[in-house]
Amino acid sequence: MSELKVDKVSPRTGNYVALNTVGSKNIVINGDMSIAQRSTSVASITATGYYTVDRFQTQISSLGTWTQSQSTDVPSGQGFATSLKMDCTTADAAPAAGDYLIITSRFEGQNLQYLKKGTASATSLTLSFWVKSTKTGTFVVQLFDSDNTRQISKSYTVNVSNTWEKKTITYEGDTTGAYDNDNNGSLQLNFWLGAGTTYTSGTLQTTWAAYADANSAVGQVNIADSTSNDFYITGVQLEAGTTASDFEFLPNDINKNRCYRYFQKLSVVLMNFNTTGLLGFVFPVEMRANPSVSREYSGTANRMYNVGNAATADVVSPITIVSNKTIRYWYAFSPASWATATRSGWETEYTLDSEL
Repeated sequence: MSELKVDKVSPRTGNYVALNTVGSKNIVINGDMSIAQRSTSVASITATGYYTVDRFQTQISSLGTWTQSQSTDVPSGQGFATSLKMDCTTADAAPAAGDYLIITSRFEGQNLQYLKKGTASATSLTLSFWVKSTKTGTFVVQLFDSDNTRQISKSYTVNVSNTWEKKTITYEGDTTGAYDNDNNGSLQLNFWLGAGTTYTSGTLQTTWAAYADANSAVGQVNIADSTSNDFYITGVQLEAGTTASDFEFLPNDINKNRCYRYFQKLSVVLMNFNTTGLLGFVFPVEMRANPSVSREYSGTANRMYNVGNAATADVVSPITIVSNKTIRYWYAFSPASWATATRSGWETEYTLDSEL
């Protein structure tokens, strides 16, 4: 039996940070852009929404047209397999005052309590990420506290066009305004890619303060000014403390389950061949809140597919959300004769959305 002898145990001193309550130092979910449940490529983006990689939303207001994709262009030798790519397909070289383009990730307040925000012991946060951009110059990354309407913005520089560069930014802790201890969004991480004068006409807010549009993205370049412009990002990590550590790679199943809390796609087979009936199922992962639910097959809402004879039929029925764990609903085939057309069963896909 091995024996370990220690001469002395000293109390810890200096700065230290408790681990995140979810067992991960990285507040960002899917920071390596490896999970993309919705799609791996979406073109003609002009409106705000979630398009490709999970947990990263595109916020846009009249600033160009974009194709977003999960790309395999990554920094060499860093362990990443995928990145998020923004490709400008229609340029806007002269943004209107209220125009903007932002890549955003949001976080629940109950997962941020260990940061001690709103107290004298508030913890600093350090952001690290890899970026590649055709457009060089100044870019802005903002933290926005939606519970208390506060912000802090820091800038970084893309030095060389079309070259992967690692960036590290530290934000001091905020002693004003605690995060709500619930499952709603409390903190936003905003990567600005372009902005009109509404967001650039003031002084960049580099310390925590009450939110002001004009101080959000001062100095930000406009990546929408040419159809030659691309923007890539991966390895996004936001962690407690003043030092950036190596990126925390999680096993694919764990990373995917963390994404499932906010968005899931499920294929369901119905083996009951009556004209009407009751169907219910439990979600593989408990969701953040009761999700919105849509049902479709091959892009057609309320459509089911007969796995025996390749026929399709519409299902006329309301969906009842029971909780963030399960749903149930009465179904009725239209036409009713489809219910007994074959004995092989019917398949459809459910989309469950509980994004912040």
